Amino acid sequence: MFGAVLSFVGMAIAARELSVELTALQILFWRSFVGALLMPLLLSYYGWAQVKSSRYKMQVSRGALHCLAQYGWLFGITMIPLAEVFALEFTTPIWTLLLASFFLNEKFSLQRLASVGFGFVGVLLILRPGVDVIDTASIVVLGSAGLYAITYVMVKSLARTDTPLCIMFYMTYVQLVLSFFAILTNWGTPNFGLWIWVILVGAFGLSAHFCMAEALSRSEASVVIPIDFLRLPIIMVLGYLLYSENLDPWLLAGVSLIVFGNYWNIRCVPANGATSPLKEDRDRK
Repeated sequence: MFGAVLSFVGMAIAARELSVELTALQILFWRSFVGALLMPLLLSYYGWAQVKSSRYKMQVSRGALHCLAQYGWLFGITMIPLAEVFALEFTTPIWTLLLASFFLNEKFSLQRLASVGFGFVGVLLILRPGVDVIDTASIVVLGSAGLYAITYVMVKSLARTDTPLCIMFYMTYVQLVLSFFAILTNWGTPNFGLWIWVILVGAFGLSAHFCMAEALSRSEASVVIPIDFLRLPIIMVLGYLLYSENLDPWLLAGVSLIVFGNYWNIRCVPANGATSPLKEDRDRK
């Protein structure tokens, strides 16, 4: 999950660099395009049998929902400060906790709810939202957070029968097809100097979801997702250093609550010793 955190941060930086020339929809297409080129390399290593699924309809619907969620996230990246995007996005763990409890019958406890609450309060301390936060971009990001929560629960359900690489495969190519048709009326090709960021946004996007799917296959969604809160303090610092985004003393208070909430949440659930489906398949090979 820490690999996913670092990958999402890298993806956000790459998307911000691309936003000087490309729209959010164009970034989404090129991110999917690079991911589609890299996917065969992973399949060559782990085996093409990974793409076999017993739940194709759910794979496709999950890919479509993720495409919408990612568009909203990228739209926010291009319009508002990085820390604000991440903070608004961090309503996702709360929705994930409730959805996983309702649809996946995962154990729901006051301790776990409190741990997520600490993290969310930490986000609010850092962001300190006021009336000026609720603009179009903020609403879009909040909507994408809700969609992400649904896709996370779907991933956890799919992980019971399909491997993480299988989930990534359908997500990548469904997203590629949908974003391609979406940008036909507004095509945009990055100039030569931006291609390094195109490669990075695609590679980080692939590694983020690979790590996320692996984490969700090993533990409960309501345990894994709150770790994602750690993205906020990281992006706050990078936003300040790279883009001169405001960094103030409230950061320490917010980070303290985020770290405490994650620590408490992890301690609430004992290690289950689950093994990775990818690792098991590789060992058999």
